[in-house]
Amino acid sequence: MAKRKIDGVLLLDKPAGMSSNQALQKSRWLFHAEKAGHTGTLDPFATGLLPLCFGEATKFSQFLLDADKVYLAEVELGVRTSTADPEGEVLETRPVTVSRADVERILPRFMGDIMQVPPMHSALKRDGRPLYEYARKGIELEREARSVVVYSLDLLSLDGNRLVIRVHCGKGLYVRTLAEDIGAALGCGAHLQALRREQVGPFDIDDAITLAKLEAMAPEDRDSELEPADCLVDTLPRLDLDIEAAWQINHGQAIWRTGLVVGELMRIYGPEGQFLGMVEVNQDGKAAPKRLLAS
Repeated sequence: MAKRKIDGVLLLDKPAGMSSNQALQKSRWLFHAEKAGHTGTLDPFATGLLPLCFGEATKFSQFLLDADKVYLAEVELGVRTSTADPEGEVLETRPVTVSRADVERILPRFMGDIMQVPPMHSALKRDGRPLYEYARKGIELEREARSVVVYSLDLLSLDGNRLVIRVHCGKGLYVRTLAEDIGAALGCGAHLQALRREQVGPFDIDDAITLAKLEAMAPEDRDSELEPADCLVDTLPRLDLDIEAAWQINHGQAIWRTGLVVGELMRIYGPEGQFLGMVEVNQDGKAAPKRLLAS
């Protein structure tokens, strides 16, 4: 079947054992979509919410890359690995004599604005190459600690050496580094054993669909699983345009409206309520085209 132009957002529940890119390519194939992109990767061992953008929705994917996220993390205490996750080699094992009170005592250290050193096994670039390429060759590079934010950190259970926490964080946080740091603070070491992403921005895992369910559906029914592209910019103020203003915006012209705030982003809609894209208020106080759908 030929590739087709299709716009929208798929909330996918990624399975374990598959890279984010593999999940994206499989979904793209199922929808026969010309263009697709994901909004921030999940490691192959991790599961959960992976919003995928098709067609024109890819223009607004940045909003999810920058969005808050919620993770359910299972941490194995007493075992350190080379990657801080289950895919690495075991570096060290130690006995675990950790109580719930011990965990509750140290968790506040990892809340609010914290500094975190990104792991070597990450996609961050150095001299144009991802860090994990150096790591695979046994090369350890100096990494600067970065500021990340943790809004909440809830202890759900502690059973022997198995610790389960829920993390609500801003962009850029590595949960496996957090797991390793918690293990260091407890004095026994730790690694991230399992990870499930439950929320990305306004989207929730309860609204996601698995690849298995998608595959089982009739091809003509799959489109009903797509959210409209403007769901990515739902939090922006809305500006409705008449036919003349819509024409001006689509031809690259800025328009004036009362009450506009310089620097503000707004989502815009045409006279029939159709989503047109996004404008930014320029220094003249006019709404100027920022990102528009291909008309």
